[in-house]
Amino acid sequence: MVGVVNTGTFYGCYLALRPWLPYFAAYTAAFVLSMTGSFFLNTYFTYRTRPTWRKFLLFPLTNLTNYVVTGAGVYVLVEWAHVNDRVAPLAAAVAAIPFTYVLSRRILTRPGPQPEPSA
Repeated sequence: MVGVVNTGTFYGCYLALRPWLPYFAAYTAAFVLSMTGSFFLNTYFTYRTRPTWRKFLLFPLTNLTNYVVTGAGVYVLVEWAHVNDRVAPLAAAVAAIPFTYVLSRRILTRPGPQPEPSA
């Protein structure tokens, strides 16, 4: 459900920005805007963990992976396969789901640094 909400937020932002920006700029801006919401939705609901600044600062790594995979997919679909630029981001997002899930899980469920035992 979190993925559906996050995808809907991203896609709504993309469609709202698309009339004023080239498709890839709208894609990038929508991606950045949806990242913060994605962090909190994933920490609270997907992985049921406490958000921390460390996790928040590492979380963009999951989004960077998603951005690269979906960005390449959007470009290939629009420029090479001539898919409509309103549909391409959704199609590319499906391909990125496994990569993003695995990396998010590693970052958001990893325990923080443990204090060293005293002697």
